[in-house]
Amino acid sequence: MSTLGMNQPGRHHLVTVVAGTAKLVLAPGFGGAVVAWTRRDEPMFRPPQPNALQASTPRDLASYPLFPYSNRVAGRRFTFEGTSYDLPDLMQGWAIHGAGWQLPWTATEAGDQVTLSLDYPGGELWPFAFHAEQIYTLSEDSLVCTCLIENRHTGPAPIAFGQHPFFPRSPAATLQFTATGLQRNGADMLPIGHTPVPPERDHSTPRPIGPDSIDNCFTGWTGLARIAYPDRGYTMQITADPIFANLIVYIPDGRDFLAIEPVTNITDGLNRMDGPLPPGVFVIAPHEQRRGTIRYTIQPN
Repeated sequence: MSTLGMNQPGRHHLVTVVAGTAKLVLAPGFGGAVVAWTRRDEPMFRPPQPNALQASTPRDLASYPLFPYSNRVAGRRFTFEGTSYDLPDLMQGWAIHGAGWQLPWTATEAGDQVTLSLDYPGGELWPFAFHAEQIYTLSEDSLVCTCLIENRHTGPAPIAFGQHPFFPRSPAATLQFTATGLQRNGADMLPIGHTPVPPERDHSTPRPIGPDSIDNCFTGWTGLARIAYPDRGYTMQITADPIFANLIVYIPDGRDFLAIEPVTNITDGLNRMDGPLPPGVFVIAPHEQRRGTIRYTIQPN
């Protein structure tokens, strides 16, 4: 059974969940983000960066939500049902990662679960009203996150979602997952094409997490990924429901972390609804929902 502790409400209000030697710290008011997930005081997600809770963005924490779309939108603009919508600059000139990580969420406890909830009325960050939830369940050897989004707009609206967890990087670590394709990026980090996964990006067998940087959307993901840490004695297994058909892999050069992001939509899916790839953006009626669960499991090597 988990235990829940809370400090004062506000942006820096933290929710702490404990299950055996495992601990999960959430910051509902700071983008609905995860501050830390540890087991036996060892970080399972990457530790928060220095002064992360004083920063202007939850990107320096351990994980944050992607609602109602993931990754970048070309030109910060998309068209839906004949109307064009402009989106704000959220990072280095990009409209990126949706609205949820920019907004305060609320936390409620039910048994061994903590639910973070967001009711967004529509506005500058995103034109359509929606309700979103992140339902976290912690155990000694796992963390489960169920994502839910509901259309609260007066008519049909496009939605997508995902999670952006960061993981520690170590010299001995390997990454394994299987996908069928890859979106190739241009200099502006927006897709310029789609190809079968090339040999240098093929992770169907464990591949060392080396110095080569990656920041791509892998399509046709099977829903399973594994980060093995032979030097730390465990493997992090990530499993996701089929709705998460795409995987963003972000391995920045020279940093001590990587991001493995289960997402529903391809990059710039809002502008590719009629393209050859399944966009992973769902058009749903008012009060209709979509949901999916991601499981992070710690396995001994």
